[in-house]
Amino acid sequence: MLDKLENVLGPIAEKLNNNKVLIAIRDGFLISTPLIIGASVFLLIQNFPINGYSEFMASIFGENWSTYLGAVSGATFSLLAMINVICIGYVYARELGSEGMVGGIVALVSFLILTPQSHPNFVNDAGKSFSGFAYSNLGSSGLFLGMICAIVSVLIFNKIEKKGWVIKMPAGVPPMVAMSFSALIPAFFSMTFFFLLRIGVSLTSYNFAHDMIMEVLQAPLMGLGRLPIFPVLYQFFSTLFWFFGINGPAVTNTVFSPITTVLTQENLSVFLEFGMKADLPNIYTASFSDFFGNYGGGGSTLSLVICMLFFAKSQRLKQLGRLSIVPGIFGVNEMVIFGLPVVLNPIILVPFILVPVMNISLGYIATAIGLIPRTFGISIPWTMPIFFSGWLATGSFKAAFFQIFLLILGILVYYPFFKVLDKQYLEEETKGLESETDELDDISLSDISFD
Repeated sequence: MLDKLENVLGPIAEKLNNNKVLIAIRDGFLISTPLIIGASVFLLIQNFPINGYSEFMASIFGENWSTYLGAVSGATFSLLAMINVICIGYVYARELGSEGMVGGIVALVSFLILTPQSHPNFVNDAGKSFSGFAYSNLGSSGLFLGMICAIVSVLIFNKIEKKGWVIKMPAGVPPMVAMSFSALIPAFFSMTFFFLLRIGVSLTSYNFAHDMIMEVLQAPLMGLGRLPIFPVLYQFFSTLFWFFGINGPAVTNTVFSPITTVLTQENLSVFLEFGMKADLPNIYTASFSDFFGNYGGGGSTLSLVICMLFFAKSQRLKQLGRLSIVPGIFGVNEMVIFGLPVVLNPIILVPFILVPVMNISLGYIATAIGLIPRTFGISIPWTMPIFFSGWLATGSFKAAFFQIFLLILGILVYYPFFKVLDKQYLEEETKGLESETDELDDISLSDISFD
C-alpha cells in the first residue's frame, strides 16, 4: 500500500518541484517575504494588541506617531502585486536562462501597461481626471494579473531571445551596454504584446484587464480558497509528502500559495484600514495555516516530542525527546522526521496525518463560530513559539490558549501510537543488552592464552 502511494506521489512531487512556472511563482513570493515580514513588524508595533497601548504611545510620541509607522507598511503592502511581478519575472527569466534583472523589469512594465493610468471617477476642480497608478490596482487585488503578466512577458522575451533576434554589439563594448542592446528587441515584443492586449480588453465590457482577471479568475479561486475543505486538503497533502521524506509545504505551496497569499492580503488590507475593529473577510490565511495547523513543524510533532520527553521508557525516544524539544518549540522538526523516524514509519502514519488535519479543522470551526478571532494577515515568522504566535496573529489571548488546547489534544492522539513505538524500541534495547551479557558470559579464563 505504502509502496503504491509512494510511486504515485513521488513523480507528482518531482514534476511540481521541477516545473519552471511554479518555481518562479513560489520563489518569487519567497523573495518578497523578508519585506512583508519587515513591514509586518512595523504594522504590529503600530497596532500592538494591548488595551491602552495606542494612548500610551501617543502620550510619548504625539498624536501622529502611528502615521510614521504606517508609511512603511503602506509602501510594502499597497505595492505587493508590483513587488511580486518583479520577483516572479526575475526568477522565471533566470530559470529560462535569460538575464534575471531584465526579466523582472520587462514583467513590471508589461503589468503597468495593463494597469489603469487615468481615473475618470476622480476629477479636480478644473474637471480633469486624476492620472497615475492607483494603490488599489497594485496591491493584493492585482496579484493574479501580476503573476500572469510576469510569466507571459518573460516567456515572450525568452522565445525572441532564443530565436537570435537580438542586437549583438562588437567585442570591447562594456557588458552592461551590450546587455541593454541585446534585450531591446525581445523587450519590444513583450511590450507590444501587452499593448495590443490592453487595446483588445478595452473593447470588451471589462474595459481593463484587472477587472477581467478579477471576475474570471481571481474571484472563483478566492471562492475555492474560502471553502472549509481548502485548508484541510492543504494540511493533508503537506503532511503526506513529509511522510515520504519530501518537504510537503515546498510542494503544496507551489499550487496553494497564490490563493493563500491573496486571502491573507485581503485580511491585511481591511486591517490596515480599520485596525483592531476590522471585520476581517477570511478565516484561512497564511498565519492561520502556520499557527493553527502544525505545532513543532510538519505533522504537529511538538505533541509527539512532549510524549517522548515525559513518557518514553526506551533510551532512544528519551534522548530524541530531549534533543528535539527546543527546536520543536520553534517549529523545527527534521530531527524527529528523520531521527524517529517518521518517514515511511507505518506505526506513526495515522497520528502524523490526523493531528494537523484535526488542528486546522477545529481551528476553522472555532474561528467560524467566533470562539477565537480571525488572523490579521500580518506576517509573523513561522518559528514564533506557540502561544505567542496565536496572540500576535489574532490579538487575542483566547487564540493563544486555544493553541495550548490543540497541543494537549495532539498529545492524546499521538500517545497510543507512541506507546507502541516505545515498547518496540524498549524490546530492541533489552535484547541488545541481553545479547551483550550473553557474550560476556561465554568468556572463560580457559580461553586466555599466552602463546
